[in-house]
Amino acid sequence: MTHPFLDFPGPVGFAHRGGAQEAEENTAEAFAYAVGLGFSHIETDVHLSRDGVVVVHHDDTFERMFGDPRAVAEMDWAEMSALRTAGGAAVPRLDEVLEAFPETFFNIELKCLEVAGPLAEVIRRAGALDRVCVGAFDPKNTAAIRAELGEGLCWSPAHAGVARLWAAGWGLPVGRLPFPVVQVPASFNGIPVVTGRVVRAARTRGVKVQVWTVDDRAEMEHLLDLGVDGLMSDRPSVLREVLQARGAWHS
Repeated sequence: MTHPFLDFPGPVGFAHRGGAQEAEENTAEAFAYAVGLGFSHIETDVHLSRDGVVVVHHDDTFERMFGDPRAVAEMDWAEMSALRTAGGAAVPRLDEVLEAFPETFFNIELKCLEVAGPLAEVIRRAGALDRVCVGAFDPKNTAAIRAELGEGLCWSPAHAGVARLWAAGWGLPVGRLPFPVVQVPASFNGIPVVTGRVVRAARTRGVKVQVWTVDDRAEMEHLLDLGVDGLMSDRPSVLREVLQARGAWHS
């Protein structure tokens, strides 16, 4: 059975960090902007404060977005809550985001291992298991939250899992693929990751292919022509235009 996060008519458009080129990324304002455009799916990132609060933020420090060089893991929530972006946005708590956008699907990247347990608890309390998908560059992070939330959790693998699917595209025996979706760049170190072979191999195994971060209109068209199941973009207004023109926009 398809996980509700993936049960979507046609390719899914994701506002990457809420639309990082069109709004202040990973803020409640960015998420509201994406939802206002009609996006049902948003990609975001989480860290853990020193006192155990799951916060929405990408970098290890607050320097780039908030002008504060301190590390996320070294600050309590009370300290973070006083920070503001240049546009006046605050650091969001994930529990508040899930409450504020109750019909939105969130693709969540775990930026550290320590956030796995608290993130699982936030998802449980929000009753949000059906509208989240998780992943991380470090497979230990994903394994930790999978151990917390079990088989009902939608997840994407790290490099080793993607490599298995890529090998399957070349006809190599890889066995059963345990993940429901791969979320990948179009290429890695100059090597194409998303090809017709890979997409076909995924489809025959019931695995969705979602690609990040795609901001160029021509690349969006190319990947959609290959048959990918989703695109994540920092330019959600452009992605919406492309999907609308193809008759593939589902708000």
